[in-house]
Amino acid sequence: MKFTCSQQSLSKALNTVSKAVTSRTTIPILKGILLNAKSDGKLILSASDLDLSIEKTMTDVNVIEEGSVVVLSKLFTDIIRKLPNEDILIEQINDNVIIKTSISEFTILGISPEEFPQIGEIEEEDKIVFEKELFREMIRKSSFSASIDESKGIIVGVLIEIEENYTNMVALDGFRMAVIKEEMKNDKRNKVIISGKILNEISKILADIEKEEDLTLLLSKKKAILLFENIKIVLRLLEGEFIKYKDILHKDSKCKVIVNKTLLHESMERASLLSREGKNNLIRFKVTDDLLTITSKSEEGNVKEEVPVEKEGNDIEIGFNSKYMLDVLKALDDEKIVLEMVSSVKPCVIKPFEGKKFEYLVLPVRI
Repeated sequence: MKFTCSQQSLSKALNTVSKAVTSRTTIPILKGILLNAKSDGKLILSASDLDLSIEKTMTDVNVIEEGSVVVLSKLFTDIIRKLPNEDILIEQINDNVIIKTSISEFTILGISPEEFPQIGEIEEEDKIVFEKELFREMIRKSSFSASIDESKGIIVGVLIEIEENYTNMVALDGFRMAVIKEEMKNDKRNKVIISGKILNEISKILADIEKEEDLTLLLSKKKAILLFENIKIVLRLLEGEFIKYKDILHKDSKCKVIVNKTLLHESMERASLLSREGKNNLIRFKVTDDLLTITSKSEEGNVKEEVPVEKEGNDIEIGFNSKYMLDVLKALDDEKIVLEMVSSVKPCVIKPFEGKKFEYLVLPVRI
């Protein structure tokens, strides 16, 4: 194997595929990246942790001699990142990989690609096309609500619910829930569950792509494939029945509050500085007339914030973990939002003032 390419292009491609490399594995080959130089002038870089596999095809490469080798991801990526911005020559000689520029030369050990996992294809695929930024936004607004505790089973995943006229992303962790809905035409109905952690990695990859290119999602029973801009991502779907989330959302409310999202966010940010009463970051909401009073206290002091609101229904006093409420507010771009509450022990539902693009649910803390 022998090829030349620009340092910047190779570094960017390595940054993409390295997101599928895990340092926690006991399988040495999974700590590597497969370099496959093809006779048609393409270089394919691949990485996999068996749950997530990423393949990036580079076309701006001069392939002198085809071949393939696996290199240790961290070492190879660090070397390429620190080289000067110029063309690089990479050559495999026996078990070694030589990396040359006009002023530098590295020799590192290569690994045989024979045991490297196949990225593979899928059968019986359903196809959905997303706008890139829309897919990223849906991930951003939902995935933070998925559990990060691997022992929690299916709720470490995000449910992607595909209906004829819309697509939902749903995530929950036992303390809060996010339901994000976007109108779109789909050929088939389907439901899949993808790890929230994997979706966050995909979102980072999409953020690095400047082109406004649509992405294609291919689905089978156990795997999904994402295709866009010379990148192929294969991921394992989570198996099991997702929580019946529609049963959790209450249909009635005793207190409905319309509030400016920015004002509420800023007040909560300040109140959360002293929300260390116990371990639940407690803040208190008290709604009376057209005023929302936010209070919190700790051994260091206390704080009181007042936010003007439009209220329908009863007065209410309710406590929340400030982190869970702030996570929701950070995800929203709306100027006005609606808080719907039933009592101090039932969840608060957060909705848009107009439309039906999201519903968030946050469990209260007993006060």
